[in-house]
Amino acid sequence: MASGQKVMNAIRVLEFGGPEVLRFQHDVPIPEAKDNQILIKVHACGVNPVETYIRSGTYSRVPTLPYTPGSDVAGVVEALGRGVDGFKKGDRVFTTKTITGGYAEYTVASVHTVFPLPETLSFSQGAALGIPYFTAFRALFHKAQARPGETVLVHGASGGVGIATCQIARAYGLKVLGTAGTDQGRKVVLKSGAHKIFNHREAGYVDRIQKYVGENGVNVIIEMVSNVNLHNDLHLLSYGGRVIIVGSRGPIEINPRDTMKKEISIIGMSLYSSSKEDFMETLSALLAGIESGWLQPVIGSHYLLENAAKAHEDIIKSAGAAGKMVLLMA
Repeated sequence: MASGQKVMNAIRVLEFGGPEVLRFQHDVPIPEAKDNQILIKVHACGVNPVETYIRSGTYSRVPTLPYTPGSDVAGVVEALGRGVDGFKKGDRVFTTKTITGGYAEYTVASVHTVFPLPETLSFSQGAALGIPYFTAFRALFHKAQARPGETVLVHGASGGVGIATCQIARAYGLKVLGTAGTDQGRKVVLKSGAHKIFNHREAGYVDRIQKYVGENGVNVIIEMVSNVNLHNDLHLLSYGGRVIIVGSRGPIEINPRDTMKKEISIIGMSLYSSSKEDFMETLSALLAGIESGWLQPVIGSHYLLENAAKAHEDIIKSAGAAGKMVLLMA
């Protein structure tokens, strides 16, 4: 570290493993904004399940060690690199990606991934926009090709991506069904646009969904925990139905014949595979949602930065989400 260089608090991962490898360090150098980059003073950073998979070293995309996790940041502009126009120090902003990691008091992001954060949204809400809302839009429209009037089931609807999916689907004219495992989670899902909610911890809940939708079934299922639910999803889908795999925590055995009679499609998705055109289309839709007011991230658990390991443990093992999990810098 250069003499006199300013430092910050940040989470560093020095080795892959469990939540305990998230190290809270006090002497991490504050990064500098280079050409076409912005240095952001972070107020809040979203915690996403994918960050636990990356941290464990089992994800398809593995960063170089050591690294700081986190991509969905909200805060204020601290400094501008050369070539940056349209921003000034002190502007409220959110990001869809960072260069140096969001679990930190300061982060650097490319200017094309930084956007103004309206006063109508808090910093915590700004930190809930990136992965959840971009994933939800991609799952619904770029992968499932969902259309107004169709029925969508959001399986695990009370987390960040689930709430985003409910809000987007309702705004675009779909019939929205959701599942959640807690009373609080189910209330959040209904407030986020679902027409009907089911308790996925109750025995026989799949039969209740089937009875509710009738013989037509569900056109689209957005699946957060496919290693648990995929077998049942195939029986709930309509002719030509699509299940979009957003998340999975292990393998599952299915009978391929269950896809044949109704010509069902099982489609995997990764936000990181988005083209520039996909990204810009999604961005335009989400910014319009913020402007018109229907896009309102729901915040659940807050954790101080130093408790990031606890957040990673809870996001996987908790009884059920009720909004987006965020880290706060202070």
